[in-house]
Amino acid sequence: MWGWMVGTLLLQAAATPASVAPPPPDYNRASNWAARPGAEGAAATVVPGASAAVARPQVDVFYVNPTTYRSDTNWNQAVDDAEANAWTDGSVVARQAGIFNGCCRIYAPRYRQASTRAFRAMAGGGEEAFTIAYGDVLRAFDHYLAHDNHGRPFILVGHSQGARHVAQLLEDRVDGRPLARTLVAAYVIGIDLTVGEFGARYKTLQPCLTPTQTGCVIAWNSILPGGDLARLGAGFAARYVARYGDNPGKAPFCINPLTFDAARPAAPASAAKGAVPGDPDAGPVQALVPNAAAARCEQGFLIVEPASTLALKPLPGGSLHYHDFGLFYADIRANALLRAATWTKGSR
Repeated sequence: MWGWMVGTLLLQAAATPASVAPPPPDYNRASNWAARPGAEGAAATVVPGASAAVARPQVDVFYVNPTTYRSDTNWNQAVDDAEANAWTDGSVVARQAGIFNGCCRIYAPRYRQASTRAFRAMAGGGEEAFTIAYGDVLRAFDHYLAHDNHGRPFILVGHSQGARHVAQLLEDRVDGRPLARTLVAAYVIGIDLTVGEFGARYKTLQPCLTPTQTGCVIAWNSILPGGDLARLGAGFAARYVARYGDNPGKAPFCINPLTFDAARPAAPASAAKGAVPGDPDAGPVQALVPNAAAARCEQGFLIVEPASTLALKPLPGGSLHYHDFGLFYADIRANALLRAATWTKGSR
């Protein structure tokens, strides 16, 4: 008995992500979308205290969720895993994708996301697991373009793993291509996006430096005051230097979501429109709390001072990664609506 169990575990450990990957999703099937028009699911959530959902959206959002599949044995999530999908819908689709129902139609594909195991074993199969995940995101986006977009302006949104995939979508499908003309903005949040990638990785796309700029990219990483910014920045820099060489472009890119203005890198809590209290989970989203977080960009990171009433639990080192969206829920909602309106007005 024990020998059989040990043998099974060894086989699981030796299996590559590709050899054990669940079947790829068919994006012609509605069940393989967490949200799409007519079947918005958790993305239809309007948090108490938020502005109403838009009635006739003229802009689309393509949203890619972060890592929510917490498996130490599997490399990639099966898209029909009901338990994983329920957690994803409650913890991030409602709390992140739902922000954008104030401006837009939302498309959020289920995909074979890389698991927490992949993060912990990047050199031992994790990268392959991420490649599988990105392949699904790319096919979902291509399906959206072929069947649903019809030339409509769109916003790309991703957080953490989802942001990694969105960053690659920008490179593969948008940068320097006709599609860039209908990109309203890309919210690429919670990854190591650096200043020099604009010019090195992205030949034409630019960072968003003002609240109304369109066709551009937005990024930040939230951390409490006192975090080791030098150590975090060194990690960002190492990845950049390995790909593009040692130059000033290795500095992280940060825009403050309380201002969305590079000329105003700091803002007091009085500028904050509304934050979601508590940790993200599958339960109902609590009502927004206004004026609950001051924030400033410093050394490429977003230093946030949240009110204690928000009852947020940081990650080790003071990271507020899980709260990158929730801290600025109403601010992002208002900015997405503003950028969508700016793009639509400018296209007339």
